[in-house]
Amino acid sequence: MSRPYSPDAPSRAEVETWSGVVLLDFGTSWCGHCDAARPRVDEALAGHPQVRHLRIEDGPGRPLGRSFGVKLWPTLVLLRDGREIARLVRPHGVRQVSDALAAVGR
Repeated sequence: MSRPYSPDAPSRAEVETWSGVVLLDFGTSWCGHCDAARPRVDEALAGHPQVRHLRIEDGPGRPLGRSFGVKLWPTLVLLRDGREIARLVRPHGVRQVSDALAAVGR
């Protein structure tokens, strides 16, 4: 079973210090779009074990999501060394997520 969205989120300043590739997955456990995307994201990530993946509960008053301008769920923000390099909003398929992850690895 897939990890739930965590209510605990790092600060934006902390995220910007991370090295390597990170996928921030913003959403909620009650969001139908998030439920539909979750297995696609998990399947795509299976081929990229080097990617650090955080599922972060988002909503009003959640500073990390606001700092990234998240408006729709799920929003996937790909970072390399703390900088955003790609973003997917409501991904529709495994390939869309896999292609973004592959591009980040280059």
